[in-house]
Amino acid sequence: MIELPEGSWWDWDVLHFDGSQLRLAAGHDLTYHHGLEVVFTDVAYMACPTQFRDPRFRESTLDERALVRRHVGEEPPAIVAFDVDAPAGGDLVVCLVAAGSVEVVPGLVYRYWRDNLAPGERVAPHVRPPEQS
Repeated sequence: MIELPEGSWWDWDVLHFDGSQLRLAAGHDLTYHHGLEVVFTDVAYMACPTQFRDPRFRESTLDERALVRRHVGEEPPAIVAFDVDAPAGGDLVVCLVAAGSVEVVPGLVYRYWRDNLAPGERVAPHVRPPEQS
């Protein structure tokens, strides 16, 4: 199960997915920056919405592990399960990510170009510097 550092991690989105690496970003407002990333490498199975709030991370169940094995052919080193509230209310949405590894990466990540970053700060992978005129 994933252990998150203390913080305001209620807004989440898929920051990046290239078929192998998945980056989930979290913060209290994802408009301009986020303060936490959960990075999965060698993703073999993924079932989660692209945006969600307040995930509750937990151990995967035996049935969820069997589901991943049926799709992947074996049990990957890391299976992360979490539940989120359905946007329309009511039921929980069960989310699963199976990967070779998972890492929790804290740090301030800007979602817009910014010069003169302080130590520990960075810009999101999709952000590009402005074109020179």
